[in-house]
Amino acid sequence: MNVLIFGANGQDGHYLADLCKTKGLSPIAISRTGNGQHGDVGIYENVETLIKKYIPAYIFHLAARSTTRHDALFENHQTISTGTLNILESVKNHSPQTRVFLAGSGVQFRNTGKPISERDPFEASSPYAVARIQSVYAARYYRSLGLRVYVGYLFHHESPRRKPNHVSKMISLASQRIAAGSTEKLELGDISVEKEWTFAGDIAQAMLAMVRQDSVFEAVIGSGVTYTIRDWLEQCFSIIGKDWRDHVRIREGFVSEYKRLVSDPATIRSIGWAPQVGFPELARMMMTSPDDAR
Repeated sequence: MNVLIFGANGQDGHYLADLCKTKGLSPIAISRTGNGQHGDVGIYENVETLIKKYIPAYIFHLAARSTTRHDALFENHQTISTGTLNILESVKNHSPQTRVFLAGSGVQFRNTGKPISERDPFEASSPYAVARIQSVYAARYYRSLGLRVYVGYLFHHESPRRKPNHVSKMISLASQRIAAGSTEKLELGDISVEKEWTFAGDIAQAMLAMVRQDSVFEAVIGSGVTYTIRDWLEQCFSIIGKDWRDHVRIREGFVSEYKRLVSDPATIRSIGWAPQVGFPELARMMMTSPDDAR
């Protein structure tokens, strides 16, 4: 069975493609750049051609620019919102038996610091959130037309394939350089921020589990357990036997996007999924394998 993965160049697409292979599925990696088959989810003709060609059992729409900044407004609208419509309309017209998974995000919900479930209200707090919210309403509309469309609201997750601009990767790479003799000072903002640190490979397991059942069509996907950036510093620097305080400079006046972002994963757990990689293991994974693990 064919599986189309839009946005396959990111960490989620990588682990999902590997997982599909272990399950006897045939993943087709689609991205605008990098390895895999070239295609732009924001262009209807591209999407329609791919769906007509492969008649996939599953489609995963993971493509997005991972930022809430205003300057990514049009790019994320085109990729997330228009991309969703392109996929769903093409599926309706050419492959209505295809099951479609759309990636949502924990940041599209109103966040009061309490655990967030898929039943909580959305909040249009950024252009990124607006695009994600629109995508969900499109999913619900096409679901009313008979398509099997799933939305997994992804909370913070990590892997060795994270890009260096993410704080988790930034810290793990700096720790490795310091262990090798670097005298650099790592500059960070608010290290008291709490978020989840789930392994991206576990998140991929949840995505595939969702599309292979017929009872849950929307669910937050996360561990439900938070750690601070300070906790991550302590984990990474403990691996190299050093005190992070000697190597970190805190940026004064930094204002974080949120203080705490945590999921209530009861629904996704009801279909048998739970994360397998814990916080210390994830830190070791990212410290010992800078490019890939698993």
